[in-house]
Amino acid sequence: MLVCGIDEAGRGPLAGPVCAAAVILGEGFPVELLNDSKKMTALRRKEVHQIICLQALAFGVGWASHTEIDELNILQASLLAMKRAFEDMIKKTDINVTVIVDGTFVPNLNVPCQAVVKADGKIVQVMAASIVAKHERDLYMEKMAQLYPLYGYEKHKGYPTKSHKEAILKFGPSPIQRLTFRC
Repeated sequence: MLVCGIDEAGRGPLAGPVCAAAVILGEGFPVELLNDSKKMTALRRKEVHQIICLQALAFGVGWASHTEIDELNILQASLLAMKRAFEDMIKKTDINVTVIVDGTFVPNLNVPCQAVVKADGKIVQVMAASIVAKHERDLYMEKMAQLYPLYGYEKHKGYPTKSHKEAILKFGPSPIQRLTFRC
């Protein structure tokens, strides 16, 4: 049975969605390229993201919007994004898998799931998912920076930096602001 790694990006920001990815790697994948996405530069993540998308047996991406985060809470929204990522991946393949998720909770899936703390630094399939989720979310926030240039999303990606907090205080919440998060 193959292993599907799942991870998310965007739990801590004050704005934007949470993004999750599900990835199954095949034999021969160059795992030496992988690392925890937080330990890679944006350029390196982009390069490895392209390789994952070309060489993985299967992958999927799922999202939970800022409004879903406000309605559900960040944990439930993260689990929803993970479920959506798995469903996106599995509709492209009929591979029988077991799932490993980074963290302490697992989404409600119809396959065996295991939560592993810090899996994004230990398990190659989760490392790959971490890279895909982080890169996809960063791309989204860069697009939002074009729509809402006053907030600096291209720099901090919605995380609670000093400049982001100051922009919220000066201009009010942006249309993608998580209204239940304190700044």
